[in-house]
Amino acid sequence: MHLTPRERERLLLHSGAELARRRLARGARLGAPEAIALVCDEICELAWDGVAYEQVVATARTLLRPEQLVDGVPAAVPTLQVEALFPYGSTLVHVDAPFGPAPVDGPGAVRAVDGEIELAPGRERGTAVLRNTGPLAIWVSSHVPLDRLNTALTVELTVELATEPDSPGRYRLDLPAGTAVRVEAAEAREVAVVRIGGGAQ
Repeated sequence: MHLTPRERERLLLHSGAELARRRLARGARLGAPEAIALVCDEICELAWDGVAYEQVVATARTLLRPEQLVDGVPAAVPTLQVEALFPYGSTLVHVDAPFGPAPVDGPGAVRAVDGEIELAPGRERGTAVLRNTGPLAIWVSSHVPLDRLNTALTVELTVELATEPDSPGRYRLDLPAGTAVRVEAAEAREVAVVRIGGGAQ
């Protein structure tokens, strides 16, 4: 049987999820890898069945309870992302706090410092217009180069950024990692963009 890399990844994910289900069935707790596999497997199946994106995310947060997990897993996995195949195409599904809020103390706790952190400091920034020419809404995730988007999306950089033939490939959305914007069908949406990998090259 010949499998594409994506098909192999999907089967590997399912194997991890089945391991998680076997452990849960005998009352054992899950570590991070098998817990992630279980939730991602369920997300992929919900997407395959055509469940709405928002409902998929909401359901993903209810699949496992903290007491079913090894200590420290909620803190170690503050977010979860998986590319799932919906009837209308592939979409990156992003789930915040998939295993509940992280503890403020204890194993795996994350302690943030005061103040703000500047994202991609010193990089060239500007705006672009994403125009959806297709019949369905399209999600664009934070770190995808603008020349690799769904072909139904056209990208129009501002004049000051469109200085090279491959300019779209040098920029991404100016968003925190793991976030995305949705461009509705027939919508033209202005977005902030930032140069990938630093300043002018």
